[in-house]
Amino acid sequence: MAAVDRKDPRPLYVTIWGGANALAEALWQVRATRSPEEVKAFVAQLRVYSISDQDDAGPWMRREFPDLFYIVSPSTPDGEQYGSATWTGIGGDKYYRNAPGADFTTVSNTWLDQHVRSKGFLGETYPRYLFIMEGDTPSFLGLINNGLASYRNPGWGGWGGRYIIRQPFGESRPIWTQGGDSFPGSPNSRDTVAGVDGKRYTSDQATIWRWRKAFQHDFVARMDWTLKEFEDANHNPVAVVNGISGKEPVFINAKIGTPVTLSAAGTSDPDGHQVKYTWFYYPEAASAVSKPARPEDVIGRRGEDELEVMPKVKIKGSDAETATVIPQSAGTAHVILVVEDDGEPSLTSYRRIILKIGGSLPDLPFPGL
Repeated sequence: MAAVDRKDPRPLYVTIWGGANALAEALWQVRATRSPEEVKAFVAQLRVYSISDQDDAGPWMRREFPDLFYIVSPSTPDGEQYGSATWTGIGGDKYYRNAPGADFTTVSNTWLDQHVRSKGFLGETYPRYLFIMEGDTPSFLGLINNGLASYRNPGWGGWGGRYIIRQPFGESRPIWTQGGDSFPGSPNSRDTVAGVDGKRYTSDQATIWRWRKAFQHDFVARMDWTLKEFEDANHNPVAVVNGISGKEPVFINAKIGTPVTLSAAGTSDPDGHQVKYTWFYYPEAASAVSKPARPEDVIGRRGEDELEVMPKVKIKGSDAETATVIPQSAGTAHVILVVEDDGEPSLTSYRRIILKIGGSLPDLPFPGL
């Protein structure tokens, strides 16, 4: 309650790693002691990402506070439904047997012994897991300012996974969650990516494990930063797109058939390492909510741009500093620039380019979530 009440215009992100009863208690107290207008303002500041439902408080809050922004895969509190949850893509491949194609290397105890637990006193405290590694962490990963900017919209996808607005069975209203129509091109929460074996896999877990090497290397680098001087450690590249620096998305109006040039010129590495570029089209990021959700979208009312058709685009020069994107059909297209250095460990930065093809973008910048 004190954190929400601070004079700070930014939203408060609540990452629930267990039962949701502490947040439920706060909301209960607020409702009992404040006016309806004050309660509404309080709830509007919250952004909740819960790792499944581990007690009955989550369903109660979603029912009692219908405007509360909530990301969750609803489940019984006994854990029997955890195996299908998006968050298990962090490292549940072998335990839950739900991530064919994922590379297990960087989430194994052996790898963690070598790269994390060996890093000083802090590393020594990192436990050897019995089931899966870091099951709760996806609720935090989207807040790491890596350039994917997925904190602005759960439908965009990022290190914490990708979600859509829908109303699961038994829920009182739509929430940010998993699922959706599995028919090709229909809105759903699953990504299709290449596995370590080169085959294509489609799953909710893939929305997290597709980034696994990058976020695990990020973990290792942060451990190094606790031990090493700046000049002895590796740091993330600084990505620039079309002369625009920073971490926020780059928005472009585009026309069908008219090439769009995307340049990473000016990108640098603070440690002087060599970098490699990859530009890829992320079609699923436009399949649910393709712009930061307005309050009416968050609670599930359909906005005019909430559901988007995946446009077709072609990228030339996908591994070069400069790429050409050729829009082939109308819609909102998300193109991701990946910049990876050759340091130890290799580190990755991103920039998200959002093209509105065959139409115009609303006034920019968009309000963040």
